[in-house]
Amino acid sequence: MTVVVVMGVAGCGKSAVARKLATTRGLPWIEGDDFHPPANVHKMREGIPLDDADREGWLRTLCEEIRKHPQGCVLACSALKRSYRDTLRQVSPSVRFVYLHITPKESLRRVAERSGHFYPPSLVLSQFDTLQDPEGENDVLRVDAMGPMGSMVDVVQKGLLKLS
Repeated sequence: MTVVVVMGVAGCGKSAVARKLATTRGLPWIEGDDFHPPANVHKMREGIPLDDADREGWLRTLCEEIRKHPQGCVLACSALKRSYRDTLRQVSPSVRFVYLHITPKESLRRVAERSGHFYPPSLVLSQFDTLQDPEGENDVLRVDAMGPMGSMVDVVQKGLLKLS
């Protein structure tokens, strides 16, 4: 089972990179945001950051979704804290993370520009407050999310080979 979790704060490009990576690898793509319970979505729409308790059930649901794909999958999920990543790691020893690193300023700009998403720009800085940098975690590839999409996916593909 190959499981790649594309992680990072809002606006870093998780969904776009995960979707492209899934297509390139011939794996199913799972959009983590689609599995937030209505209460979580309501909180975020109201500008209230999620806490550990809010994310606990969501992460368990994502683990169940991953297990539905024994051939592997690519998941777009913020996975901001080590404990969240550890929950996802419990699914399989082959789980690998791609951390899309971005500056707060660029994240805020991107979130402010997107339309039709429930996540408001007012919550961007709360994600940076929650983020525990995965530096030193041996199953995490760190990628600069400030570059063009095509080159990011190429960097991810090459970097994942080194993590295998």
